[in-house]
Amino acid sequence: MAAQPDPDTSAAASIPAATGHRRVWLRVGTLLDGSGNPPLRDGQVVYDQDLILYAGADTPPRDCLGPAQRTPDAQLPDYTLLPGLIEAHAHLFLEGGELDPEKRSAHLRQSPDMLLQLASARLDKLVRPGIIAVRDAGDRHGVGLALSRLDQDMRQSRLRPRGQHPYIDSPGAAIHRRGRYGSFMGEPLEDCPSPRGCVEARVSAGADRIKIIATGIIDFQAGAVAGQPQFTAEEVGEFTAAARSLGKQTLAHTSGAAGIDNVIAGRVDSVEHGFFVTADQLARMRDRQITWVPTFAPVQKQLDHAGILGWDAKATTNLRCILDQHAASLMRARALGVPILAGSDAGSWGVLHGFGLLDELELMERAGLSPLEVLHAVTGAPSQRLALRDNLGQIRPGFLSRFLLTRHSPLATVANLRRPKIVVFDGAVLSAEDIDPIGL
Repeated sequence: MAAQPDPDTSAAASIPAATGHRRVWLRVGTLLDGSGNPPLRDGQVVYDQDLILYAGADTPPRDCLGPAQRTPDAQLPDYTLLPGLIEAHAHLFLEGGELDPEKRSAHLRQSPDMLLQLASARLDKLVRPGIIAVRDAGDRHGVGLALSRLDQDMRQSRLRPRGQHPYIDSPGAAIHRRGRYGSFMGEPLEDCPSPRGCVEARVSAGADRIKIIATGIIDFQAGAVAGQPQFTAEEVGEFTAAARSLGKQTLAHTSGAAGIDNVIAGRVDSVEHGFFVTADQLARMRDRQITWVPTFAPVQKQLDHAGILGWDAKATTNLRCILDQHAASLMRARALGVPILAGSDAGSWGVLHGFGLLDELELMERAGLSPLEVLHAVTGAPSQRLALRDNLGQIRPGFLSRFLLTRHSPLATVANLRRPKIVVFDGAVLSAEDIDPIGL
């Protein structure tokens, strides 16, 4: 008996490539626009290689269609169409899949040019898992900044690189206190004349936003954040005031109640990680509209690979308690109305680029968010909160034509995002079926 054609391959073949002169009209069973609103049944989308021209339930207006278009180019009643995914916290200069500490250290000893070459290759692999944009979370080698400049140059010159290259922006070197955590991805405040001078130096170097390393990391053996906060609330306030005066957002690596207090008082734009955040702090974040990127994945990986890391029973108990507490905090944040974004901290130990974000989405769902809420956290919410250079993460006119099509509804579970799907990226149609995570 002849093999049956794969439905996703057949569907992908039925969708023509969009160009600057060729508009494509799709009709799908479910349209998820990224706004956070309930999905639209029997939706229609028109786009070219640059932009979405129409999205809605009605027949598209004639001025959105090509001269000869009278019916959709593809009828996909079994498919859900949703925005491409936005990774809100990743370190592209790091190799997340490498678990050997010596090899991870050796990786960082490579030249900046080699780190850039490897990061660029990683970035180019992210489209097929469905990731169309990355907010890089900083490195001291200029890798993220170089990739950000490349993305800007390509968009401004309208050049089409070989393959697909997701959007990226970066803070460049994070700001930390000399002798404290963060030297591998930051440069110390003490190298600058003042907090404002430090921000000005980062912006002069091309930073798209400002990253502050406000605390150390978690001591899993003790079940607490190591050390006191790196910066006072007043210093954080100086960083944020300077950044805002220069039109830049701030993100703060922060865990532990004392450090979180300082960054809330200093009015950062987003709290990254936020382990041990309290209910009162979440309420203040809600009041000040401070975004939270909870990053479950790096701590979950410590638990998943506890044997490799040599964690004893006390540490593994602490890891479980920290993750349970974090899940409870996520539900409080949801109830309070804190803006929540999905970021995996990809590049951290055990957190693959691309697939780490899919892990993060599943962990957020496991914690209690509905699939629709998780999908909003990885599409429309970062689109609305991160002041990206390009219109991404929503299915609406004027946004880039970068979206996903899948027969396996992510509204049933976000785990379905791992299953075969179609990625439309700047009009090109990619069938993402068997994706090899090696090297991400």
